[in-house]
Amino acid sequence: QVQLVESGGGLVRAGGSLRLSCAASGLTVSAYLITWFRQAPGKEREFVATITMGSTTNYADSVKGRFTISRDNAKSTVYLQMNSLKPEDTAVYYCATELSGQDYYDPTKYHSWGQGTQVTVSS
Repeated sequence: QVQLVESGGGLVRAGGSLRLSCAASGLTVSAYLITWFRQAPGKEREFVATITMGSTTNYADSVKGRFTISRDNAKSTVYLQMNSLKPEDTAVYYCATELSGQDYYDPTKYHSWGQGTQVTVSS
């Protein structure tokens, strides 16, 4: 029932910016925990940022101060604004959702995932 589609990835030089979008259907984005994860080749999927139904946000230490998660309820879309990008940010970025949960950082707790969008940051 729930469908998530990521977009906005691409190739950017270090220090540049991208904005990723996660378009949701089958849910009201303000009523769900929605989280961005990323996965680099050969690496496990890791937590990036999350936003709760109460608009509480949390970030991985590696992106704090550079990335901002937000949502547009009218467009049923969650965004990830990425600034000051580094080569180590290169990964496939996924959005995922769950109705609720305290373990927002744990990818095994999510039941719905998008297909991912590639972000590549060059030196």
